Amino acid sequence: MGQQEKVATSLAGAVSEGISASLAPVDAELERRYPGDPGTRQPVHTVYVPGELFGADTIRTWGDQALKALDEHAPDAASFAAVLGLTDDLAAPVYDRVRAKLEREPVEDLRIDFEDGYKGTDEDQDAARAARLIAEAYKNGTAAPYMGIRMKCMEEGVRDRAIRTLDIFLSGLMEAGGLPDGLVLTLPKVTYPEQVTAMVRLLEEFEKVRGLEAGRIGFEIQIETSQSILAADGTATVARMIGAAEGRATGLHYGTFDYSACLGVSAAYQTSDHPAADHAKAIMQVAAAGTGVRVSDGSTNVLPIGTTEKVHDAWRLHYGLTRRALARAYYQGWDMHPGHIPTRYAAVFAFYREGFEQAAARLSAYAAHREGGDVADEPASAKALAGYLLRGMDCGALDVGEVTRLTGLTLARLQSFSGPRRGDLTPSGK
Repeated sequence: MGQQEKVATSLAGAVSEGISASLAPVDAELERRYPGDPGTRQPVHTVYVPGELFGADTIRTWGDQALKALDEHAPDAASFAAVLGLTDDLAAPVYDRVRAKLEREPVEDLRIDFEDGYKGTDEDQDAARAARLIAEAYKNGTAAPYMGIRMKCMEEGVRDRAIRTLDIFLSGLMEAGGLPDGLVLTLPKVTYPEQVTAMVRLLEEFEKVRGLEAGRIGFEIQIETSQSILAADGTATVARMIGAAEGRATGLHYGTFDYSACLGVSAAYQTSDHPAADHAKAIMQVAAAGTGVRVSDGSTNVLPIGTTEKVHDAWRLHYGLTRRALARAYYQGWDMHPGHIPTRYAAVFAFYREGFEQAAARLSAYAAHREGGDVADEPASAKALAGYLLRGMDCGALDVGEVTRLTGLTLARLQSFSGPRRGDLTPSGK
C-alpha cells in the first residue's frame, strides 16, 4: 500500500477535550433520563378484574369464555375472517393461533382492581386474598406473565385506604415467599408529580422495612386527567411525572373514559380514537420516548355480548381500534370483557404476521450487508425491524423457529439489533 496522504487539521486536541468536558454533565443526564427501552416483554393488553370477584380460576375462566364466544359466533377460520376482513392467507394462521393462545395463555397482564371497578365490602380481606392467590398462581404455573393490583389514588379522600391496601397486598406477597418477577402495580388518577413522589417514598419505606433492594418495586402511572397532560404553567405534566418516579415508572396507561369525561366529551364519543385521546397519547408517547417507560392505550366499553350480529359489530369495532393503536406504536391496551380477547389477539397476530416476511427479509439483507432492495435500511430501521419481530414472538404471533429461519439470525443476534433484553420472560412463540 502507498503512503497515506496527511490530512490537514486546524484545531488543537485541547479543543475537543474542552468540549467533551463541558458536555460531560449532559452526557450523564442523557444516560440517566433516557436509558432506552428495557427490552423486556411488553404484554399486548391488561385485563381488569374487580378485587372482590378475582379467584384462583379467573384467568382460565376468561380463556374458556373467550373460546365459547368463538364457538358460538365464529366457529371456524372462514367465519372469523369474514367478520374481521382478514385476507385468505391470514384467516387460518390467525384463527388457529387465537384459539391456541386462549387455551395456553388467555391473559398476558392482569390487574386486580381496588379502584373504580371495586364494589367489595371488606377491602382488607380482599387485598390479602389477592396476594395469596397471586403467590399461589406463580408457584403452580397458572399465573399470567404479569399480575398485580390497581390501588386507589393519592387524593386526600382515599389516600389512607390506598396506602393500606397496597401495604396489605405487598406484605401478603412477602409472607407467601416474596415478590414475583411479574409483579405490576398501578397508580390511578395521577394529577400532580408530587403524587408520584409520594408513591416513590411509600415504596422506599416498604423496601427498607422488608429488606428489599432499593428500587425493586416499580409502578405504572395512569393518565386520566387533563392536568396530567398539561400543567397550569403550560408544561407537559406527564414528562415531569416520569422524572418524579425516579426510575420506578414502568408504564403510562391512558384512561379513556376518565380523561375524556374530564374534557367534557359526551358519553357516546368517549372512544380511544377521539381527537382528545389522540392528543393525550401523543404527548404521553413523546414524554416516554427513550425513558424505558411503555405507553398503553385505553379500552372500549362496547361489549361483545347479545346476538351474533351485536357480537360481530363489537368485534369489528374492537379489532379496528386495536389495529389503529398498533399502527401508532401503542402495543398494549385494556380489555374489559372475555369477549374482547379473541379480537385483541386476532388484531395483534394479523399485524405481525402480515408484515413478517418483508420484515425478516429486510433485516436479513441489512445484517448481511446486501444491497439492491427497494428500501434503504439503516441502524434505526434495523432496530425497528428487530423490535417488530421480537414483539411478534413474545405474544405468540410468530414462532422463534420461523423467524430465525427467514432472517438467518440466531435469537441472540436478532436481540442484539433491538438492544439488550434484560430480565426477559420466555416468548410465547415456539
